[in-house]
Amino acid sequence: MVRFARRAQKLAGVHGEVDILITGNRRIQKLNRRFRKKNKPTDVLSFPRDDGGDIAISADVARQNAARYRHSAANELKILVLHGMLHLAGFNHETDNGSMAKLESKLRARLKLPASLIDRAQAPPARARSTARRSR
Repeated sequence: MVRFARRAQKLAGVHGEVDILITGNRRIQKLNRRFRKKNKPTDVLSFPRDDGGDIAISADVARQNAARYRHSAANELKILVLHGMLHLAGFNHETDNGSMAKLESKLRARLKLPASLIDRAQAPPARARSTARRSR
């Protein structure tokens, strides 16, 4: 994971030291409440500094998303690291008219990762197939 994080950092153009915290929903919710005034867990938070930054990732959300999107938890963590790095590089998908989404999609393909967070947020998730049998 360290090697991947360094590669993502370089591809995103983030200079300096980046620290990554992988934690649970309780801690990420506290950080989200404190820094974004949103009292709920989230998947990834980024905190830029002049020379690098910090990324916080919820392992709980990563596991849930991995199951939901049918890929490994390791790949989900990589997606979150890449997304966080792009935020550290100054991108903001909420206000940049698609610039971050386009770059994230390009980098995701280069890194052989499944769909990006932005892609997933814009498309509804695939419905799980029901295993229950209908009574006739």
